[in-house]
Amino acid sequence: MRDTNLFLGLALAGGIAGGIAGALLMPAAASAVSSHRHPRAIEASEFILAGPHGEQRAVLRVSLNGLANLTMFDDSGRGRAQLAVTAEGNSSIAFFDENGQRRVAVGENAARGRAGIAIFNAKGKETGGLSGDAAGETSLTLYDPNSGLARAGLGVSQQGVPALLLLDQNGKDRAELHLEASGKPGLVLADENGKTIAALP
Repeated sequence: MRDTNLFLGLALAGGIAGGIAGALLMPAAASAVSSHRHPRAIEASEFILAGPHGEQRAVLRVSLNGLANLTMFDDSGRGRAQLAVTAEGNSSIAFFDENGQRRVAVGENAARGRAGIAIFNAKGKETGGLSGDAAGETSLTLYDPNSGLARAGLGVSQQGVPALLLLDQNGKDRAELHLEASGKPGLVLADENGKTIAALP
């Protein structure tokens, strides 16, 4: 079959956090640089924002590996949202459910020039993703909620060629509908080994 697998997969930022900020949050010593009587800057490796009853509601910190992240918690102390930036410049925003499972993630990979959005089910499996790169290639991928394998993909290549792919339960490309840059349509069917069994025209 034609090499259209470039449409599949969601290349999110490598810095997307797979979980909530660490449970052991130790306050850091802060220092203020004053101009006259008013502090102009505060420096610390970690800040903790407390609620009206002393409960932890947000933590801003920089880890030893250079990951800067802001994590926000609900009244029960469960992490529900996180904004993170790696030392390399990859950035992400993630939202979590009451069980700590990531449900939505938005990210950008600085090195690869790709940005995307991913949606996860309650079991932590990715079920859908939209991504694009700096050159304009975009893709929408739908995944099997049980296996996590891609089952359908819709994309437009850097050359402006659109394609629709359907994959089997093993993630193998079995059917492809595409339009060439000239507007000429094509349909390709393949067996479980990737061998073309039918094609139009």
